[in-house]
Amino acid sequence: MHMKHPIYLDNAATTALSPEALGAMMPYLTESFGNPSSIYSIGRSTRVAIEMARKTVARILGVKPMSLFFTSGGTESNNTAILSAIRDLGCTSIITSSIEHHAVLHTADHYSRQHSLPLDLVALDEEGVVDYGDLELKLRRHQENGQKPLVSLMYANNEIGSLLDMQRVGLLCRQYGAIFHSDCVQAVAHYPINLSESFVHFISASGHKFHGPKGVGILYVNPSLEIAPLIHGGSQERNMRAGTENVYGIVGFAKALELAMEAYEMDREYIGGLRGLMRELLQKNLPGVRFNGPEQGLYTVLSVCFPSTSRSESLLMELDQAGICVSGGSACSSGEAGGSHVIRALADREGCTTVRFSFSKYNTAEEIEYTVNFLQSVLSPEKAGVGV
Repeated sequence: MHMKHPIYLDNAATTALSPEALGAMMPYLTESFGNPSSIYSIGRSTRVAIEMARKTVARILGVKPMSLFFTSGGTESNNTAILSAIRDLGCTSIITSSIEHHAVLHTADHYSRQHSLPLDLVALDEEGVVDYGDLELKLRRHQENGQKPLVSLMYANNEIGSLLDMQRVGLLCRQYGAIFHSDCVQAVAHYPINLSESFVHFISASGHKFHGPKGVGILYVNPSLEIAPLIHGGSQERNMRAGTENVYGIVGFAKALELAMEAYEMDREYIGGLRGLMRELLQKNLPGVRFNGPEQGLYTVLSVCFPSTSRSESLLMELDQAGICVSGGSACSSGEAGGSHVIRALADREGCTTVRFSFSKYNTAEEIEYTVNFLQSVLSPEKAGVGV
C-alpha cells in the first residue's frame, strides 16, 4: 500500500487550519488591517468583526457575549482563571487531578506555593475517570476546614480521552460553595456545550484544536463573577485583557467553531469510526496491545499501550521516519524526560510503550490501515500485512 506522506495522526496536539477558517481570516490579514481601538472606519470595521465573532461563539456555547474574553489560547485562559479564583474570588484551597494538562497543574502548583494553599488531587479510577465520591469527600473536608476550594478538572483528557460529567461536578461545587474551572480545550467544538446549563464558573478553549488558527483562545467567565485582568496596559476586551486584539485569529476561531458545530454529528460519527477501526485492527493484529482510558471516551483520541520490547522503545522514532506523525503522550511535553505524567498516574502501566493516535475529519481509513500495517512490520514482522 503506497501512501502520500506525512500521515498526520496527532490532532490532539494541533490541527490543520481549515480552508474555510483561512478564507474568513484573509481580509483581516490584508486590506482590513485597522487597529480595533482606532476611531476611523478601517479600525471600526475590525472592532465589528471581533464583536460579531464573540456573538457567534456565545450563541454556540449558550452564553451572553459579555461573558467571553478572547485570549492567546488555553494556557493563558487557564492561568487567568486559576489566579482570579485565588486573588479575586477568595479561594483558599485547590482540588484538581493528577492528569490535568500542565497549563493547569503547574499553574495550580505555582499559586498554591505562592499563597501557601492546600492542593488536593482527586482520586481516579483505572481508566482515568474522576471518582465523584472522592471529590465530594474532599469538598466536604475543605468546607469543614473553613476553606473555599477552587476545583479545576478538565472536560476531556488530551492523552487518554477520559471524560468529566460537568453537570455533576458543577452541582457538587455549588453545594459546597466551590469555584469550578474546567479546561475544555479538547472538548469545545468536539461536543455541543451549553454553558448556561452547566454550573461552571470558568472554561477555556483553544482555536488550533478544531481547525482554527494557533495563538487564539477563549476564557468564559460566569457573569456572576467579578475578576481582575492577568495582563495589564490597555482597555481591550472590556478592560479584561490588555493588548491589541488578534483580529484575524479571533475571526478564524469563530469560523472554525461554527463549522465544527454545523458538522458535529457527521464528523463525530466519521472520526469515531476511524478510532474504532484503529482499535479493532490493533487488537486483531498485535497481540498484547492494551488501551489507556475508557473505550467510550473522547472520540478523537486513542492511547495505545504496546508491550515493551527493544523495538517498541524506538517506536516513535520509527513512526516518524515512516512519515507517520503521532505522540508518546501529550505533545506539549513530549520532549520531557520521564514520559507522560498522565500515563504515570494510571496504575498498572509498567512494561508498556504508550503511543497516542488522535484523529480529525481529514484522516482516512486507508491511513489507519497503512499505520497498523507499519506497526505490525516493526513489532511482529512475521505477521505483517495479515488481516488488515
